[in-house]
Amino acid sequence: MTDLGPLTHTVRGDEVGSRIDMLLSEVELVPSRAIAQKLLEKNCVRVDGQTVTKRYRVRSGDHITVEIPPMQRSELAVEAIPLDIRFEDDDMIVLSKAAGMVVHPSQGHWTGTLVNALLAHSDDLGTLAGEERPGIVHRLDKDTSGLMMVAKSDTAQAALSEMIKQRLVDRRYIALVHGPIVPDAGLIDAPIGRHPKDRQRQGVTSAAGSRLAVTSFRVLERFEASHLDDGYTLIECKLQTGRTHQIRVHVAYIQHPVVGDPLYGRRRLREDLGLTRQFLHAYSIAFEHPVTNEQLAFTDPLPPDLAAALLSIADRTSGRTAAGDEVAARIGL
Repeated sequence: MTDLGPLTHTVRGDEVGSRIDMLLSEVELVPSRAIAQKLLEKNCVRVDGQTVTKRYRVRSGDHITVEIPPMQRSELAVEAIPLDIRFEDDDMIVLSKAAGMVVHPSQGHWTGTLVNALLAHSDDLGTLAGEERPGIVHRLDKDTSGLMMVAKSDTAQAALSEMIKQRLVDRRYIALVHGPIVPDAGLIDAPIGRHPKDRQRQGVTSAAGSRLAVTSFRVLERFEASHLDDGYTLIECKLQTGRTHQIRVHVAYIQHPVVGDPLYGRRRLREDLGLTRQFLHAYSIAFEHPVTNEQLAFTDPLPPDLAAALLSIADRTSGRTAAGDEVAARIGL
């Protein structure tokens, strides 16, 4: 159920002597002691390459590896978390995901996810992405806000997934990035793969396993430099492909990282305008309904934290571009 491969933990001094089933839940490699015991019974847990029982007491330096099979839908918590739904019918949902919400359960995020909320909202969700990801067609990073599609049937899920694959879904994001981008538009065509040393990160690479990644962008507005920073550029990004962290990786690759990005950004609070999450918002989505063939289009204004950051540099604007005027009229910038 995780994209990060096997979960690992090296036993620290203060953990020595703990039963392994208790330790696994305490360090949040798994959501509960009961699930840890099930994984141990299925030989999904290894210590220095060897299987152990739930009664094993860990030793200093033990290297624990956990292979977590997909969770069954019956194991997922049903949580009545409010959803900001913009469209819903018998086949699908369009909603605005808040920053801070993880899309589906994973290590350290076993509850409080969009999936947990969807299970409380509807009994009808597509199953084609696996029992642990009911209804999921695409994802947004935890701290990226904005519009998402959810499938309520296998038919809709298959169709929407194929539409994304064929680039028939128009997905656009607003990002504030560091520094002045000179051209009014551009295309970033650079393959993305897992970082060789940090499995949480992606990077532009031509190594084996990297995948085609293409992002186009338009400049909306530029902001002049101050004694604290080198200025900013507000851009609209359009995904041509959908790789993990794609926009964040691509703009960092061209030396204009997203403001507030804790993983690929500059990590200087003053330059990040006080933001503690990336200035990245999925503001627009347009597509053909997978069943009725109706043309649908939705926009989502900037959430308050991003709007406040933008307002804080409004007096430094160099003016909007024509694309900036167009987007501002759509979402009230």
